[in-house]
Amino acid sequence: MSENSERAFPANFLFGAATAAFQIEGAAFEDGRRASIWDAFSREPGAVIHADNGDVACDHYHLYRDDVALMKRMGLQTYRFSTSWSRVRPDGGDLNPKGVDFYSRLVDELLEADILPWLTLYHWDLPQALQERGGWTVRETADRFTEYALDMHDALGDRVNVWTTLNEPWCSSFLSYAAGIHAPGHYSDAEGMLAAHHLLLGHGQTVRELRARDASLNLGITLNLTVADPADANDPADIDAARRIDGQFNRWFLDPIFRGAYPSDIVADFRRVDAAAADVLQAAILPGDLEAISTPIDTLGVNYYHGELVSGHAPVVPPPVGEAPTDRPGRSPFPASDGIFWHERGLPRTPMNWEVQPEGLTRLLTRVWREYAQPADVTLYVTENGAAYDDELVVEAGEPRVHDAERVEFVRDHLAAILDAQDAGVDVRGYFYWSLLDNFEWAWGYEKRFGIVRVDYDTQVRTVKDSGREYSRIIAARALAPHAVPAS
Repeated sequence: MSENSERAFPANFLFGAATAAFQIEGAAFEDGRRASIWDAFSREPGAVIHADNGDVACDHYHLYRDDVALMKRMGLQTYRFSTSWSRVRPDGGDLNPKGVDFYSRLVDELLEADILPWLTLYHWDLPQALQERGGWTVRETADRFTEYALDMHDALGDRVNVWTTLNEPWCSSFLSYAAGIHAPGHYSDAEGMLAAHHLLLGHGQTVRELRARDASLNLGITLNLTVADPADANDPADIDAARRIDGQFNRWFLDPIFRGAYPSDIVADFRRVDAAAADVLQAAILPGDLEAISTPIDTLGVNYYHGELVSGHAPVVPPPVGEAPTDRPGRSPFPASDGIFWHERGLPRTPMNWEVQPEGLTRLLTRVWREYAQPADVTLYVTENGAAYDDELVVEAGEPRVHDAERVEFVRDHLAAILDAQDAGVDVRGYFYWSLLDNFEWAWGYEKRFGIVRVDYDTQVRTVKDSGREYSRIIAARALAPHAVPAS
């Protein structure tokens, strides 16, 4: 396809943007909401840059009507948001009517604006009270999650058709319970394995219960996935390193959801490095668990930011680290990471040191479609994709502007990568930019900005960046136009 040709998107392709409750809502202890694990973790010394927290964030709780009106002006067809467990069932206990009412009003506002609500039930904000009872390392939490999900369906099921159970369970298990980088900040391979299993169990139970209530619902899960490449495709050690990263990042979640079993090679790897942790996991997998986890879904959300170039040999010069430079120590989120080294491949990097690798998205979608989604008759959506750049606000002719040319290219290049996947026969039906708004970026706090809309955290003024304007143009045209040629 010529770079000078306009490339149209299919008629059924949805353009949207995504956010998460804890990252934008604020009102942390208002109208009955109580602490989540991120409220607690962000108050631990050194856990978050500048000791930032989500108490106010983007104040979306109070400004949601303005934010929905902004989405409408930008032309968004759908909005992926999460509901806060800590707002709806504070401390994991009784239903909080004021918390439910907020989401009911948000959904009504979206529908009035002709924007499809795309609801995610869990985006990492476990009630702290449940964490104090074991969090995702105990089976009870999966049951409490299912109860909370059914409460949300009671409240919104008449107006919301798309239900995503979990966002990125790899992060809320291994990054959170094994690596110590995300809330609750534990350092246990066994806990990471248990958390992953109970998250998936909660997913499966919830899909089963919602399906029994209403067969017409669009039910799914969102996974963050990667492309793991060996530094040398002919080196057995490098090939094995890529296998292990792919297995621990991708297949550990894809296989039980689509095939009803954890990948046997990774189970063996876990047992090799920590037999006691593998025994703990094996004891936690009860009869019927994997059948529940593999309950059929309709939609798989794919979150993609970059790939991994790995080797069994140490690089001469290690690549930059992509985690937040906090004072809190971290460890590998991969239990079987012994002898795996990341290598530099010369790609552009964002200020967070994340590689920019659009072609990886094409390969990832093609692989997931052919190996998992297509055989199961499951539709793919790119539910997160974005980049943080060091944006600057300028005033031109009295109008605030943010000229984020790198993000403009990022959006265009990744939409082109989706079109390439579609050309290869992949049925991918939507793209959600992460994030609609600059927001609380977990351990990075407010240091990094992902939004296509700038947020002034002092005044809460929103400014659509050049990337947001470009995205609006693409949505309006339903096509990726060639770059304009500058006038000579």
